[in-house]
Amino acid sequence: MVKFQCDYAEGCHPNILERLAETNFMQTVGYGEDEICESARARIRKAIGREDADIHFLVGGTQANLTVIASILRPHQGVISANTGHINVHETGAIEATGHKVIALPSSDGTITGDQVREYVKAHWNDDAHEHIVQPGMVYISFPTENGTLYSKAQLEDLYKACQEFDLPLFIDGARLGYGLMSPANDLTIQDVTNLCDVYYIGGTKVGALFGEAVVITAPSLKKDFRYLIKQKGGMLAKGRLLGIQFDELFKDDLYFKISQHAITQAMRIKKACEDCNIPFAYESFTNQQFLILTNEQAAALDEKFVVSHFEKYKDTQLIRLCTSWATKEENVDELIEVLKSL
Repeated sequence: MVKFQCDYAEGCHPNILERLAETNFMQTVGYGEDEICESARARIRKAIGREDADIHFLVGGTQANLTVIASILRPHQGVISANTGHINVHETGAIEATGHKVIALPSSDGTITGDQVREYVKAHWNDDAHEHIVQPGMVYISFPTENGTLYSKAQLEDLYKACQEFDLPLFIDGARLGYGLMSPANDLTIQDVTNLCDVYYIGGTKVGALFGEAVVITAPSLKKDFRYLIKQKGGMLAKGRLLGIQFDELFKDDLYFKISQHAITQAMRIKKACEDCNIPFAYESFTNQQFLILTNEQAAALDEKFVVSHFEKYKDTQLIRLCTSWATKEENVDELIEVLKSL
């Protein structure tokens, strides 16, 4: 059966696999201090336009999130997030397990606003009992959001301004960054993302790599001793060059952006087919994730030929997520569209 369940079902881009084979017997130093990792860092710095950025390679998204957040917060502080944020709903309490509370703000589409941050932080400090309450110490968002929605440049500018007003570092989870950047609804460049936060990561696991995320730190105050935290959290890969190779290939000749565009092209075909068939959406997503509301009968018919994600279930309907990826085959999308037309 064809899987539209997630965007990491396939292995990696063939260029990475070939490079891994070519360098298999190459001897390098460990822990990400080899020449291939340095080359990957140089390519990323050029792409983001920031030669002053510190770049660290970690294995996965949850590991990147908990390591970055633990490196920023003091023991009495928590991280502000949308209530739908990945760290709040899909990481099994990883942040809480490191001793920090996720402070969840209400969101209807996966985003939070600068005004929400301002309101919450002011309310905290205006409470006479604030010393008895977890102190907000940073802000976390993802781009795209867990619901496939995007922040506009104006929204991100306002959110970052609010964070700066209260000296709160802004951290962007970029597990699907490539898919957000290549969305037809997006008006942010990777340079904009870099300059409108203090730390973020470029997702590889979901965008063409076997595994791996590249953490980009621009705020000088957050750079010190970050490698200590990577080691302490179990994230310092001895054979670090395996991560370097992948990002060195992804950021060669704009490959990261080209394969992200492929996923978006296929997702927009699915979106149009659903619109043509009057299939309702739970969220207005212009990224590689499409959230459909189907009757139980329609969902069962879809399950006969495809593996999809079943989220919220109601009495007569349910929320289905369809994901495309860098490797999604056009003919599989053709087949999916024909089934959608028959529902």
